[in-house]
Amino acid sequence: MQRASRLKRELQMLSTEPPPGITCWQTEEQLDDLRAQIVGGAGTPYEGGLFSLEIKVPERYPFEPPKMRFLTPIYHPNIDNSGRICHDALKLPPKGAWKPSLNISTVLTSIQLLMAEPNPDDPLMADISSEFKYNKQLFMEKARKWTEKHAIQKIMVREVAEKDKENTPDQKESRKRDALSGQQETEDMSQEAKRSCV
Repeated sequence: MQRASRLKRELQMLSTEPPPGITCWQTEEQLDDLRAQIVGGAGTPYEGGLFSLEIKVPERYPFEPPKMRFLTPIYHPNIDNSGRICHDALKLPPKGAWKPSLNISTVLTSIQLLMAEPNPDDPLMADISSEFKYNKQLFMEKARKWTEKHAIQKIMVREVAEKDKENTPDQKESRKRDALSGQQETEDMSQEAKRSCV
């Protein structure tokens, strides 16, 4: 009972006052199965990306932390290939820092912060961690490539804008139409996601 009323309140807050760059909603009336999206922060290799997460809320919530994982592939020392996240707020003490006063919104915000500032001393991916420590430029390049490949929705629109500079008006028109219809689809999808928010 406590879980249901607590989640209802949290989802209400997330839909009326979401943290910047974060959205969260429940899937098909399943109270314990949520989805979230985090926008990659400016100035990070994840900039421009939209990263989806799955959130499973356990029976004992808020006395047990939610289980979160990335559905969008991300190149990061603290996130493995299956999307699992190494973060204190997702573990119970003594190993972790979860407490009932935390909520889904604060955990998503701290994951957004972890994306911007990885913790290479507590890695899930040792190879990416050492790359982050000793060859930051290579890490940044790879993380940016992964973001472009997996998380950027509007690549087509950007490419079209660049190609338009050197094309004839006729080619420009047809490419613009293609780009706009792609953009419309993306907007429709984001409207759909917003509608499913509580």
